[in-house]
Amino acid sequence: MCGRYAASRRPEDLAGLFGVEKWEPEETLAPDWNVAPTKSVHAVLERPLKDAADRRPVRQLRTLRWGLVPSWARSPEGAAKMINARAETVHEKPSFRRAFESRRCLLPADGYYEWVTGAQERELEEQGRRKRTRKQ
Repeated sequence: MCGRYAASRRPEDLAGLFGVEKWEPEETLAPDWNVAPTKSVHAVLERPLKDAADRRPVRQLRTLRWGLVPSWARSPEGAAKMINARAETVHEKPSFRRAFESRRCLLPADGYYEWVTGAQERELEEQGRRKRTRKQ
C-alpha cells in the first residue's frame, strides 16, 4: 500500500455502499485528498457492540486513527510507521500477526498516490551527485 490516499465520500454513502448497520452521524469527516498516516479516517469493521447482550458481530462505520499500534507498543507514536505489510507474509510477522487474525478493517479510498523518481533525479543519484532523490 502507499503512504497517502484520497477519501472524499460522505459517511451516509459509505454506510449504504458497505451495508453498515451502525454509525454515528456526528463522526463525519471532511473530504481529504491527502490522507496521511495518523490522520482520522473512516473505517468499516465488524465487531460486537460494546455493552450489548448480543455478541454477534455488527458491521460498523467508525472514525479511527490510521496506523497499526502493535500490541507490544507502549504508546501509539509508532503507528505512522506501521501501515505497510506484504500480503504474502502478513500472517507471519510479529507486528501484524494478531491484528491480522482478529482486528481487520476496511479503509474506503477513492484513490491512492505512488511516488516516482524523475529521470534527471535518477541520473544525478547514479552519478553520485545527489544522495536522496526527489519524488513526485
